[in-house]
Amino acid sequence: MAVDEPQIHNEDEALLAKLGYKQDLNRSWSGFSNFAISFSIISILAGCFTNFGAGFNNGGPISISWSWPILGVFILIIGFTMSELVSAYPTSGGIYWWASKLGGPAAGFFTGWLNLIGLIAVTAGVAYGCATFIDLTISTYSTSFAADYTLTRVFIIFVIVLALISLLNIFSSHLMAIMNNVSVWWHVVGASAIVLVLILVPDQHQSFSYVFTERFNNSGYFNGETGTLGFWFAIVPFGFLLTQYTITGFDACAHLSEEPSSASMAAAQGIWRSIFYSTIGGYILLLCVVFAVPNDASGAPDNAGVGGGGVAYIFVNAMDKNWATLVLFISASAQFFCATSCLTSASRMTFAFSRDRAVPGSSIWSKLTSSRVPANAVIGVAVCAAIVTLPALIEVNIGTAEAPLIIPVAFYAVTSIAVIGLYAAFAIPIYLRWRMGDEFQPGGWTNGSKYKWMNPIAVAEIVIVLLYLMMPTLPGGNPFSDTADFEWKFVNYSPIVTVGTVLLLTLWWHASAKKWFTGPIQNIDPTVAEVYEAGH
Repeated sequence: MAVDEPQIHNEDEALLAKLGYKQDLNRSWSGFSNFAISFSIISILAGCFTNFGAGFNNGGPISISWSWPILGVFILIIGFTMSELVSAYPTSGGIYWWASKLGGPAAGFFTGWLNLIGLIAVTAGVAYGCATFIDLTISTYSTSFAADYTLTRVFIIFVIVLALISLLNIFSSHLMAIMNNVSVWWHVVGASAIVLVLILVPDQHQSFSYVFTERFNNSGYFNGETGTLGFWFAIVPFGFLLTQYTITGFDACAHLSEEPSSASMAAAQGIWRSIFYSTIGGYILLLCVVFAVPNDASGAPDNAGVGGGGVAYIFVNAMDKNWATLVLFISASAQFFCATSCLTSASRMTFAFSRDRAVPGSSIWSKLTSSRVPANAVIGVAVCAAIVTLPALIEVNIGTAEAPLIIPVAFYAVTSIAVIGLYAAFAIPIYLRWRMGDEFQPGGWTNGSKYKWMNPIAVAEIVIVLLYLMMPTLPGGNPFSDTADFEWKFVNYSPIVTVGTVLLLTLWWHASAKKWFTGPIQNIDPTVAEVYEAGH
């Protein structure tokens, strides 16, 4: 153990010292800033819009109007269990640190890698979604720009977005705190503006019956039927990606918990509040979007057009070009804020995991600049995000040349990887805390005895949803079906990436890592915290 004897200046540094770390990162964030980063990463103006098609095509309006609030309650329970953990252990390592503390080095090793994979994937997914909406915004305003659309152009915009958010993250951690504060108000005001536009501008709106009872099946499975058990227990759950992906990334409060003041309470409250407010705000926003679904030439809801074009189709066909451009611009800007925050969170996790020597080249990724920012980790995450999104260059059309229906299979796969990695990492310490029972020593924020039912429910929800997200979402992507339509471009590659990675990690652990990875490495003697407390 590397022992240091620095000065401890406040209660936050004393608590961090008890956990074995000195104050390396700059503790300049407020509690609001800590809440703001999770709220920004959840970003109802990002996930709600970019994954709208996942819900709409797999069940129709009911997959949005009913699934969102139900899943939102379960995710809030997950948030409560994690708030208790971050209050007890407010370190940048966050999720994997909790797992190491509660379950030993192996639990920490696998949790850390799942979390890191999820954070890289969510950065990739949000940045690619941002690039898509930037392209849509310009295309809506300029017909000539729209005519030259290619997946390559979107990918180039995606790389530019990654470069810009990398530069912002490298510049200053205090700048990130300011940006996250601005991001909160952009999301609140922007979402409110979009809601008002969707209520006031369209000439017609769908009925309550359509929004809360209409269902259809555009998945290609079960011949489009909507009354079978397969529809309710397979197709509708495919749409869970919309909610589960949108309301994720709230672990950022944990990864940034070495940078706000009063971290034990601020990070805990930041997690559950970001989920709670995002669930309510996202539901209002999504309902307004579904009410605004335009009619087709026959006067019926244009389900086919929306299914192929997503929210952009609704905006463009429910209002004029200027209003549609404004709504898309607000969303694209929010997604840029969100992508910036995602990269901040992922880089802090990379820094912390490397600080404990769990990542190859750890000395590179744990290095800080003079501004106390892990710049190398920022660049490394951005490069990995670009690589994992390369399949998005492949066009996947499940329609015809005359009536194309382009499905962003690669984007959905990346977002599925994000959800699988992040939530699987969440489940491990949540389960371990439940197994520890009353021996667990809580921090300032606790669930009390409610953990006895909260934690099992949280783990069960995670396991069930993740199993669905690893299923083939298109018949052409199912290698075990009888159809001759199987092609690799239709494959949901999220289980290949996640399961394959877990197998490689298992081999690595048994062949090597278990011999040298002993969990978090302390860089300060915890007894210095006792000296501080004795003097106060």
